[in-house]
Amino acid sequence: MNQRKINWIVGLTALLLVLGVSGCGGKKPKPQPQAPPPQPKPVTATLSASPTSIERGQTSTLTWSTENADNVTLQGTKVDPSGTQSVSPTQSTDYHLVATGPGGTQDATARVTVTQPPPPPTTPPTTQSDEELFNQNVADIYFDYDKADLRPESQQALAHSAQFLSQHPTWRVRIEGNCDDRGSTEYNLTLGEERANAAKQALGQASISGDRLQTISYGKEKPVCTESTDDCWQKNRHDHFVLVK
Repeated sequence: MNQRKINWIVGLTALLLVLGVSGCGGKKPKPQPQAPPPQPKPVTATLSASPTSIERGQTSTLTWSTENADNVTLQGTKVDPSGTQSVSPTQSTDYHLVATGPGGTQDATARVTVTQPPPPPTTPPTTQSDEELFNQNVADIYFDYDKADLRPESQQALAHSAQFLSQHPTWRVRIEGNCDDRGSTEYNLTLGEERANAAKQALGQASISGDRLQTISYGKEKPVCTESTDDCWQKNRHDHFVLVK
């Protein structure tokens, strides 16, 4: 074998070795794609008021709940992620909740409506009957024992009665003269009549027309007290006035 052929064989062999070594390496693996980073969970927020409508001075309860928030404010003040709060606004108010976290910001609103309390019920004025009004303004007058003279306080009472009666010109009055139980029936009937006439005369002098005034004597027949004491006898010595329609 000549040298030239030997060289050719050696070169071919070397080439085959190179090719063989390259084939054993194989293909390089493709790089794997990286997984995207996890996205933060979205923030949620709810806010409610109970009741939603109150009268001024009453209370409503705010209730809120959030998720995935690390900062929560109610009306600008930091609060827990969930909770309740009592409020008593003086006027209708919108309450604002803001929740913030890695997943964003969420807000919620609740309105509390404030109404004016109804006015207290008005009590209609009590209408007095004519008799009640008469009895409040025309008082009985009293006499000393066995007398028909008017005492100073009786004169004052009759002056007040006359002033009141002048405001009711259509009213008529019966004057009833009374006595205590001492003395005869006949004597006390006469004394009672004198006492009734004394009151009628005083009212007449105060411009109360005589045709509006009637007199009657009951003597000792209509006592208001039945005990035999000075106090009881004094109560029975009186003129009583009755409204006559």
